[in-house]
Amino acid sequence: MFDQLTQRLSQSMQKLRGKGRLTEDSIKETLREVRIALLEADVALSVVQSFIGLVKQRALGKEVIGSLKPGEALVKIVHDELVRVMGEECEALDLKASPPVVVLLAGLQGSGKTTTTAKLAKYLKEQAKKKVMVVSCDVYRPAAIEQLQILAQQAEVLFHPSSAADKPVDIAKSAVAAAQKQFADVLLVDTAGRLHVDADMMDEIRQLQHTLKPHETLFVVDSMTGQDAANSARAFNEALALTGVILTKTDGDARGGAALSVRQVTGKPIKFLGTGEKIDALQPFYPERIASRILGMGDVLSLVEDVQRHVDQQQAEKLARKIKRGMGFDLGDYRSQLEQMQNLGGIGNLVDKLPGMGELPEQVRNRVNDEQTGQMIAIINSMTAQERRFPDVIRGSRKKRIALGSGTRIQDINRMLKQFSQIQRMMKKFGKGGMRGMMRKMAGLTGQLPPGRFS
Repeated sequence: MFDQLTQRLSQSMQKLRGKGRLTEDSIKETLREVRIALLEADVALSVVQSFIGLVKQRALGKEVIGSLKPGEALVKIVHDELVRVMGEECEALDLKASPPVVVLLAGLQGSGKTTTTAKLAKYLKEQAKKKVMVVSCDVYRPAAIEQLQILAQQAEVLFHPSSAADKPVDIAKSAVAAAQKQFADVLLVDTAGRLHVDADMMDEIRQLQHTLKPHETLFVVDSMTGQDAANSARAFNEALALTGVILTKTDGDARGGAALSVRQVTGKPIKFLGTGEKIDALQPFYPERIASRILGMGDVLSLVEDVQRHVDQQQAEKLARKIKRGMGFDLGDYRSQLEQMQNLGGIGNLVDKLPGMGELPEQVRNRVNDEQTGQMIAIINSMTAQERRFPDVIRGSRKKRIALGSGTRIQDINRMLKQFSQIQRMMKKFGKGGMRGMMRKMAGLTGQLPPGRFS
């Protein structure tokens, strides 16, 4: 997310850092680049004009011109204004009400409401420790109800059955009664996709809102629609009085215009970001963290939270003990580490959150290749247990068999084995010299990208 915007803005800001003096002309030139970057990111024009105006007003004052480090001062102003545009603070769901707390999800067709309903259910179950029930009031899309039922099973939350023959309002009333009977803390109500210009469908969801009196009404919108996301959110807000927005498919959005436009255009906070297809790919929206990522400063806090949530600590400790005892690092261990990387959202997600990555040349950033991780896992899965433990036995005929089984080429296997041997040598250093030995080895690789992650 924000790849294009991050690259443009971080490069513009980098020119300013460390400068002992800024002129009015140099500030205006920088802001012109920022304006172009925001427009290319499909940020709403009104938001861009307001943003540039406020930054310019502060930048031409004593705050920057009279600063000892004017470059850093201007970068901070841009950062602060980005935070302001996106809403200052993370606004969590308000669940302070008598259970079951009803949360209604609305949105356009194809925005990902059903998947988001299940993701939100899983998030509330695991992070807020709530007993959650989900129900589908989408009686129009074929298999919509069945899809939510399957996703509810994956999320391990309660599912209230409904039928395409039922009326949405009747389904909603039945779900509230069931949630009360089963002592659910939260009831998430998925609805059919609708266009704001469809009067009948908008009347239906207004009836649902009137019947349910939800504590939260969330608009689910595809971030890749850019400033159209903000415009459709505004139209729905006029009809429904929204309490917040969930941006979906942000992992495929290189521009980020929706995130910078929605709050300013609608006045409603972005509460969550959908960051992938997996059922746990949902994260709270923190404006300050997102602003840091946009300016290439990284998002270490979110990265730490990802690690805590997705990395198997017991498995990590087991591997550490194994290496410390000198038992070696084999291909089975390597596969486990690659799978952990996938659980964290892939190397692309990590790069996005590491400080300074926005300053990498475009040709280097383009080499980030999460598909190669899956390819390496497939190669290791096609090996025998002996081959995983003793990779040196993998020669001619074995490589042909592994390539056939994994759908890869012998060159791919050779590259993977070479990358593995580099990591294996590093692990041996770790086993002999502890963390200091590991850090010395890492220092020797300064300037190189991690092996096995780039094509």
